[in-house]
Amino acid sequence: METAQKVSIFERIGVKPVINAKGFNTVVGGNTPSARMREAIAEVERYYVDMQQLLAASGRAIATMMGAPAAYVTPGAAAALSLGTAACMTGSDIEKMAQLPDTTGLKDTVLIQRPMVYQYDRAVSVHGAKLVEVGSPDGCSADDLTAAIDDRTVAILFPAHLDELPNIVSLDAVIQLAHSRGVRVIVDAAAQVYPVERFLSFPKTGADLIAYSCKYFGGANSSGILCGDAELISAASMQGFIGFEHQTNRKGLGRGYKIDRQEVVCAVVAVEDWLSMDHDRRLGESERRIATVSRGIENASGVTLRLIKQRGAGPRLLHIVIDPALAKRSAEDVFAALQEGTPMIYVNRGPNTIIVNPEPLRTESDVEFVATRLRQLLA
Repeated sequence: METAQKVSIFERIGVKPVINAKGFNTVVGGNTPSARMREAIAEVERYYVDMQQLLAASGRAIATMMGAPAAYVTPGAAAALSLGTAACMTGSDIEKMAQLPDTTGLKDTVLIQRPMVYQYDRAVSVHGAKLVEVGSPDGCSADDLTAAIDDRTVAILFPAHLDELPNIVSLDAVIQLAHSRGVRVIVDAAAQVYPVERFLSFPKTGADLIAYSCKYFGGANSSGILCGDAELISAASMQGFIGFEHQTNRKGLGRGYKIDRQEVVCAVVAVEDWLSMDHDRRLGESERRIATVSRGIENASGVTLRLIKQRGAGPRLLHIVIDPALAKRSAEDVFAALQEGTPMIYVNRGPNTIIVNPEPLRTESDVEFVATRLRQLLA
């Protein structure tokens, strides 16, 4: 008798499940909690908790581990940037908090070097701040930044993942320049978590606020960390979803930045695990997955395999370069075919290239499924 295949909850509600060989991207659901995270979640769910106490205690624990003056768990790095920018504009003045997004009478301009403009910089302006690009597409100098600072300038935004661009002012120089003029520096270090020394380096720079995304070091997709200056962290927490409940006028902006107690605790556990993890073993596991996926297509006609090291926490990526004149299928056809059937397979792509990220492939069956499908399409 034929055994019926179990239908996933995704299929029951009308969507296809995805095997993720793309990365810890929000568009495919972010990260998957580790066994230790699931244990922490189960333990947390035994009791309720005073969220104000939990946020304060988790912030102290994270700040201690990261060598920061203070920290606050947020619902993602974008929320950390938004709350941090608001804190720079209002401080701990609840009347100013209630005023936002009206910034009349407030310092409300955030500068960014024009070559560093990026897709997530909108996070700093959602509550009324004005983002001003400084320099040209070809570069920005210290003189450009100095000339751009005026009596409305509250902060400079520095996206840390772009710090190797040519012709920009370095983070250290930005901090020195900004602080000499009484201007704050906000660092977006969302994915800058490996090597561990880099992860821990930003609080040591003297930057006023640093935003991280927990999904890049094993935490929940919907959690982040804002750390830095204690007064600014206090102001950000006052505007958060629990701080809102304790404001006398309840006019703060952060009610929408809600995060579960499970995610707060998992942020603490994620930092603990990341700082104690054997990262050579982590990366070695990914190399083994790449070897499995590569097997069977390495000699396929028109196919060239390249291992490319990405910056940050991730392992080397498998670039499958496809010559459309020689291969069975073009890269575009392979990309489309991988998303057919159930489950779908999500990968990245470039010109004539399929890019496989091994890190989200959490089970052997997922690795084998991707390997088999690529062999069917290319070998």
